[in-house]
Amino acid sequence: MTTSSSALAPYHLQCEQRSEPLGLGEPHPRLRWRLRSDRRGDAPAAYRLRVWRCRPDGEADRPVWEPDWTGSEDSTGASYDGQPLESSTRYGWSVQVRDTDGGESAPVTSWFETGLLHADEWSASWIGRAPRTAPKMEPPQDVPISAALADIDPAAHLRRDYYSEQTPVRARAYVTARGLYELRINGERVGDAELAPGWVDYRYRQPYQSYDVTHLVAEGANTVAAVLADGWWSGYVGMERRRQGRHYGPAPRLLVQLVIDYADGSRRAVVSDGDWTESPGDVVAADLLMGEYRDARLEPRGWDRPGFDDTDWVPAGVFGRDHGLLVAERDEPVRVTEELPAVSIQRLGPDRWIADFGQNAVGRVRLRLREPEGTRVVLRHAEVLDEKGELYTANLRTAEAVDTYVCAGEAGGEVFEPSFTVHGFRYAEISGPSRAPEAFEVTARVLHNQLDWTGEFACSDATVDRLMRNIRWGQRGNFVAVPTDCPQRDERLGWTADAQIFAPTACLNADAGAFFARWMDDVVDAQTAEGAFTDVAPLLLLEREGAPAWGDAGVILPWHLYRAYGDARLLERCYPAMTRWVEHIRRDNPDLIWRNSTGNHYGDWLQVGVHTARDVLATAYFANSAHLVSRAAAATGRDDDARRYADLAARITAAFRAAFVTADGRIEGETQTAYLLALAFDLLTPEQGEAAAGHLVADIEARGRSLTTGFVGVALLCPVLVEIGRADLAYALLHDDRYPSWGYSIAHGATTIWERWDGWTDEGGFQSAEMNSFNHYSLGSIGAWLYRHVAGIDQTADSVGYAELLLAPRPGGRLTWARASYESVRGRVESHWRIDGDTLTLDVLVPPGARATVRVPTHAPDQVAESGVPVEEQAGIAVLGEGPDHLLLGAGSGAYTFTAPAPAPAAA
Repeated sequence: MTTSSSALAPYHLQCEQRSEPLGLGEPHPRLRWRLRSDRRGDAPAAYRLRVWRCRPDGEADRPVWEPDWTGSEDSTGASYDGQPLESSTRYGWSVQVRDTDGGESAPVTSWFETGLLHADEWSASWIGRAPRTAPKMEPPQDVPISAALADIDPAAHLRRDYYSEQTPVRARAYVTARGLYELRINGERVGDAELAPGWVDYRYRQPYQSYDVTHLVAEGANTVAAVLADGWWSGYVGMERRRQGRHYGPAPRLLVQLVIDYADGSRRAVVSDGDWTESPGDVVAADLLMGEYRDARLEPRGWDRPGFDDTDWVPAGVFGRDHGLLVAERDEPVRVTEELPAVSIQRLGPDRWIADFGQNAVGRVRLRLREPEGTRVVLRHAEVLDEKGELYTANLRTAEAVDTYVCAGEAGGEVFEPSFTVHGFRYAEISGPSRAPEAFEVTARVLHNQLDWTGEFACSDATVDRLMRNIRWGQRGNFVAVPTDCPQRDERLGWTADAQIFAPTACLNADAGAFFARWMDDVVDAQTAEGAFTDVAPLLLLEREGAPAWGDAGVILPWHLYRAYGDARLLERCYPAMTRWVEHIRRDNPDLIWRNSTGNHYGDWLQVGVHTARDVLATAYFANSAHLVSRAAAATGRDDDARRYADLAARITAAFRAAFVTADGRIEGETQTAYLLALAFDLLTPEQGEAAAGHLVADIEARGRSLTTGFVGVALLCPVLVEIGRADLAYALLHDDRYPSWGYSIAHGATTIWERWDGWTDEGGFQSAEMNSFNHYSLGSIGAWLYRHVAGIDQTADSVGYAELLLAPRPGGRLTWARASYESVRGRVESHWRIDGDTLTLDVLVPPGARATVRVPTHAPDQVAESGVPVEEQAGIAVLGEGPDHLLLGAGSGAYTFTAPAPAPAAA
């Protein structure tokens, strides 16, 4: 029997939302793929998976899972269900898909590799600085050091020599630290992970990284070495003055297990243990907040290579073999993802210059130097300059963000780049060199968790494009180990409200599913015994119930991630915690008005000139969380819970109306955010909703078409305005460049999203330095609206994983075109509209297996055509309905080009 080939093809194969992961810890990993086809109406009918074990040399060994064709219209992924996976083993896998006509795609292959799946497979010991034999190192007297850094011990340099009788066919290093580490083998750095192993709540989990080091391990003499610094484990973290450091332990520790396979089938493990030696080195002090101090004169040359004489070193301290909390890394680590050469260097004095990198970013500076031995070079960092052209550092609070390098006087020059710190900055002050640095010698190295960027947006307005770039840079700068609130000052915490408000934008910009799913473990672990989620995760000191909109992130994020990525496992994992949160609020508020157990109630944080009633905001979120728990219960097969929480949500809604809503639709406080919450969360009767929409519009108009929303309200502002038929107001706010607006910050040089609308104003200058970040993604939550409503890429309310697309662009304002693309879990989605004269053209792309409702904006629905043919006559397109300003169409997969008379402009 001959099988026809198919235009349908899988691509972008992933295992556990990562491409070719090395060191997987999941025994039943989810394998997934996207689909594409150049044929309209293409859809999968079945898929077939093959998984095979590989030999140490990488060649296929034997099959371990060969299920038959699986009939499914949802052919985007499946969980491995074959023979038990073995540790430290590579597996190849392939997928084929069959279309509805019986055609089969060619197999597409990928691989994943397991780490150490069981705790008893670890034999390494935790090692570190020997506390009794390694005295604290004092910096040379000619090199001043800050009080904060002086309180930090030098980074430990650890090494071990071993001899290999054979050349390995495969070698893997499994490494982690309580602190930060940089591993080296035979003088070469291992891997490209930065700030490893990242930050989680180490009381519950200790992630380890896996590295392929086959090319580094040789026959004969070998050296394994590492530098070990404090990091989040014992360094400065957060803003609590009474306890800013040593949250998890007093000093860092290292764990290394090097597993080596030989051609004769034998295996050897070289582990961290009492055979290692330790000494201080050139890293005098290193801290994430304070900076790094490196004295190149103190580097023990050749310490990480065979043949080094370490007789003056001391035995490393050995601190037990506790492996119970070890887990394999679940998402991509922090890496250097981009380099930004200095765009200008301005002289400030005889030996002082300011480098401008043109972009507010997060990372560190690499500086090339050619200076005499003992020259001290200091790098200071800031996001903005003050009115005198100096660094504005007051907003860093206790974070010093100062890196110091003492030159060794190398004849060929030397390079300084810190390893164990990270800064938020656009500008760097360089002091100490004897000559002006040239631009090519000064480079900003951008750090963040590496993400697969899945979304693109562009339009005809340069300021709006700049806004989207600012949003993306804010996401990059605040996705460093955890989703932080800010990357520059002494906070850098995983604030929950910021994350849940920005998540819809984040997940359109990038495949952030694995990143958020890993962080959700910290959110759940921080939950109190009473069921309260917290304001921040990982939790450091204060076990205080989360505020409304903050604690609710524990419900909102799992639901959003389920809808975005179509994987119910996280929802299952979080569901008990989600119900505990709602029951915690219900238990302490029997009248269903959320007034008790509100934590440090922030309200609509940083709203402008108004006060949204806290009871209104809290109760609206209570209703929303109960509603989402009901939906989560239904999605996970808990029908009784679904009915129970739906009833609770209805009762909270009724209580909200009775307590806060008048007969004419006015809501207590009458702020924009109060109306937005009630409308967005569907808390009003149809009559009240219509009246409330009018009051919202009246408030915006009365303020000269200006906003007052803070963190909570801003994400809802433009979407609600579109839904109530006032896209013109949404565009007016988008294009506004007066204070307060997104355009105001851009007009004043912003290259990231500011924390507050008034971070700097013409009238007042800088806001209070106590809280004034210039890189904060919360107000960038408008990004989701740009994708969903301006360009028109969304999914219907009941859709999961973009199975039912809603392609509904809303042209307006000054825009003459907008386009967006999004690599969904099913495949690529595109929407591109443009207006040329009196004609609107809308190009859309629907991935195989998905269906789309397409809203063509036009004042003449009867004149819509697709590829020149009236839509009523075009096969595969169904007319679903029309209105005075649009035509609704149903379409299967494929590319479509619709033309129509242009809609009447929604002028800004």
